[in-house]
Amino acid sequence: MWRGRDVITMRDFGRSELEELFETAKYMEKYAKSRVDFLKGKIMAVAFFEPSTRTRLSFETAMRRLGGDVIGFWGAEGTSVEKGETLADTIRMLDAYSNIIVIRHKLEGAAKLAAEVAESPVINGGDGAFNHPTQAMLDLYTIWREFGHIDGLNIGLMGDLRYARTINSLLEALANFDVRTFLISPEYLRPRAETLDYVKSRGLKLSFHTNVEEVIHELDVLYVVRVQRERFLDPLEYERVKGSYRVTLEILKKAKKHLAILHPLPRVDEIDHRLDNTPHAKYFRQAALGVPLRMALIYLILS
Repeated sequence: MWRGRDVITMRDFGRSELEELFETAKYMEKYAKSRVDFLKGKIMAVAFFEPSTRTRLSFETAMRRLGGDVIGFWGAEGTSVEKGETLADTIRMLDAYSNIIVIRHKLEGAAKLAAEVAESPVINGGDGAFNHPTQAMLDLYTIWREFGHIDGLNIGLMGDLRYARTINSLLEALANFDVRTFLISPEYLRPRAETLDYVKSRGLKLSFHTNVEEVIHELDVLYVVRVQRERFLDPLEYERVKGSYRVTLEILKKAKKHLAILHPLPRVDEIDHRLDNTPHAKYFRQAALGVPLRMALIYLILS
C-alpha cells in the first residue's frame, strides 16, 4: 500500500492508508528516543530550499532513529543551484545518491516535478502555499492519539485559511473522516475555492465563521495558524481583525474541558503564552509526534 510511493498531496491517500500509518507511528513511538536498524544502509536526501525547523529536523531525526543516514542541504547557498543548476538536475543528482528524497520549496509544483524526475520515492516537505501533506498527517495523528478516534469530532480551523499550506492539506485529509469542520477567518482569508469544492465533493461538513467565540463551546479541537500581516493591503484592516484570531485564557472559559489546541508552529502572538501550561495546549506534543509519524512514513515507503 505504501511501499515505494511518492507523497506529494493528501488527495493521493485514503482513510485505510492513514490508519495504517497511524498504527505504525504508534509502534514507532517507543523508538523515538533510541535507535533501531530497520533501515540500516538506506540514505535519505533532504533538499530544503526554504527555511524549516520542525519539518527538517523531525525528518532527519526519524531517518537516523531508523538506522539510516541523511545527506542534503538547507538553503541554496553553497550548492550548484547558485551556479544556475535547474531543480530537475539537482533532483537527478540527489536521486543518484539516495534511496528517498524530501523536498521543501517555495514554488507550487516543485515536489511533483521532483517526483517525475526521480526514480526514488519523493516526499513533499511543503511547497508553495498549497501542499504540506506530512504536516496534515501529523495533525491528524495528534488528534487520533489525543482522542483515540477522529470520527464524530468538531474541529475548528482558525486564522489565515487561504495561504497557509497546512490548512489546504489538513482539509483534504479531514475529508476522509466523519467530522464537522468550523472555518474561522475573515471572509477574504477563507480557503481557496478549489480546496472547498474538493472537500465538499467528498462530503466534509463545513461552516464559516468570523469569530471564534461564536463556536468555541462546540469545538473538540482548535487548529490555529497565523493571520499573516503581509496579506493585507490595508494595515488598519489587519489591526482591526488580528485580535479576533487570537486564543486567550478568557476565550477558553467557554471551551470544553477536553478542547485540544493545535498549531503547526512557529507561532507569533496568535496563542497566548499563558496557555502553554494548560491541559488544552497540545502543540508541543504535536511537534514531538512528528518524529514517530515520519519514522512510520519513511519505514512504510522503504521497508
